[in-house]
Amino acid sequence: MNLLNSISFGAIIRTSPVKILLTWTMVIFENILLILLPLFIGYAIDGVLEQSLTPLIWFAWVLLALVVVSVLRRFYDTRVFGALRVKLAEMLAFKLRGAPVSVKDARLTMSRELVDFLENELPGVFTAVIQLIATVAILAAFHIYLAFSVVFAAGLMCLIYGLFHDRFTHLNSKLNDQLEQQVWVLSHRPLGAVSAHFERLKRCEIRLSDTEAWVYGLIFLVLFIAVLSNLWMVQLIPDISVGQVFSIVTYSLEFVDTAIMLPITLQTLSRLSEISKRLNQPVDSVTNQEVIHDV
Repeated sequence: MNLLNSISFGAIIRTSPVKILLTWTMVIFENILLILLPLFIGYAIDGVLEQSLTPLIWFAWVLLALVVVSVLRRFYDTRVFGALRVKLAEMLAFKLRGAPVSVKDARLTMSRELVDFLENELPGVFTAVIQLIATVAILAAFHIYLAFSVVFAAGLMCLIYGLFHDRFTHLNSKLNDQLEQQVWVLSHRPLGAVSAHFERLKRCEIRLSDTEAWVYGLIFLVLFIAVLSNLWMVQLIPDISVGQVFSIVTYSLEFVDTAIMLPITLQTLSRLSEISKRLNQPVDSVTNQEVIHDV
């Protein structure tokens, strides 16, 4: 697969689709085993109380399968995605052969983030989606209103992020513009210009961090309101036990812990989308951009 025409997630995946599909399959299987653990723990406890070791043995097999799959996936991932990083770097170095060294250095570093996302962050997204679906289903089993509460909160969370999406894209673009000048500034400018460069980097990072603080503050507020709402709505369930109340609160908090992965992933994709566009710029425009900064 030739990446020279377009560098994107789709193009990277198409270089080794079978290998990447295999690692995703292992991720899904690993998460299914994780979800099954509480169920098999319950069976094991009941079996021990009834003096039967069979459920305990089944629980041990599930644990062993989880360990084996997790270890094998990490061995496999390191090799598959390491090869993808090398291939992408070779393609991008050839594409940017006429670009300034500063731009080459920055963009080769940025390109690794695309593969890093596929290896390190996308499995977390799979985990979040599977756990979110399971959590909503379990809460719905207690009362449908409990599931509606967390689903509505998730919708508000995505809406809040959507309102800030363009700002994240703009700030990431400004930060990457400055990073592309770093090698050139360090090589050709006096100490004062170097200080000014890092001062501009600091301002970009501060604006990005301030935006993140507002977004995640609002998101956590919405999610915690959903938890309080579910705690209040337990009165709608007839003959509810203390254990059931504990389960509802636990699963609601687990939903908060898992749901926050969605805006984090969206923010990461926003940054990587800007990087992908930057990597696909024609070399002529890159050279012209550098000349403007030189002047």
